[in-house]
Amino acid sequence: MPANEWRDSSGKISAATMIHLFNGFQNPFGGSDLETLELYRLLSADSEVRLWATSSRVSGELMRQFPIRRISLPKWNVPDGGTYVFLGAHWRNKIWPYLIPRPRRLIYVFNTFHPKVIALTTRMPRMLNWPDAELVLISDFQKRMLQVDGVVHPSPIDIERFLPQPAKPGRPFTLGRLSRDTPDKHHADDVPLYEALLAGGVALRIQGGMLLKDRLKPHSQLELLPQGRFAAEEFLPTLDVFYYRSGSHVETFGRVVFEAMACGLPVVCHSHGGYADHIRHGENGFLFETTQQAGQILADLQADPGLRATVGRKARRTVEQLFSLQALRRRLDFYLH
Repeated sequence: MPANEWRDSSGKISAATMIHLFNGFQNPFGGSDLETLELYRLLSADSEVRLWATSSRVSGELMRQFPIRRISLPKWNVPDGGTYVFLGAHWRNKIWPYLIPRPRRLIYVFNTFHPKVIALTTRMPRMLNWPDAELVLISDFQKRMLQVDGVVHPSPIDIERFLPQPAKPGRPFTLGRLSRDTPDKHHADDVPLYEALLAGGVALRIQGGMLLKDRLKPHSQLELLPQGRFAAEEFLPTLDVFYYRSGSHVETFGRVVFEAMACGLPVVCHSHGGYADHIRHGENGFLFETTQQAGQILADLQADPGLRATVGRKARRTVEQLFSLQALRRRLDFYLH
């Protein structure tokens, strides 16, 4: 029996030790959805964990792949006490919290920049009688931006799924990026940058780039793929360099950046994001402010395979430290005590 779990005389696991993870589960490629599922995988080794969908638009694909439950008061399919962990989701404007057992602990994992949501979800109505909320933030960058108190836990990633692989001989220098296929994930200034790179002989692969079809002219070395066309661990090793800059969306963490680093890729990223706290410019990755700076960095990497290899090795070492077994253990213990 796991050390943090106990059972009653009938052999059933106590509700007091149960951990309930709440998420919208709307997008199989969403950062908070993936974070919830990885936390579920990790915590399940030590505790009984249940997944709950807070959105009526829950993904059918995720429902088929994982034991996600829908909350139903008529069927009394509801959380029954223990630790309630909300990730990218909340309880407000719902009836069920007032009718179910009180949680032993209430934890909010915030992965956005919305102070209003923090205020709404941490100020408990008196009649609810839930415990005070404990906040988990996913980067020091986010904590500085929000100016709130809370523990910082990087979004968990199974880095053994993302391993460095040798480039295929004869492949042209290939630049790429991976994201959801939404306008806020793409920066307008990247279109002319991509055109210049293609003109300079760079092969370009963008997964989650279908929105760019009408903005980029067809090119023999341009590949625009829908989101989810390949699993991240399959797509990333096809690149020589990972490039990332978003539009209106600001990354509180930037999960895909760390997945690319785990694959031993040099990453070239805009400096405004949670990932920047872990990138030492010119050592384990590159940060830029302007499009001109990005273009120069990419030109240097294209011309210097040795630089790519050296930076990629240090990128891998960075994520090995960030997601070591000891570091993961410390973060998981927070939920288990």
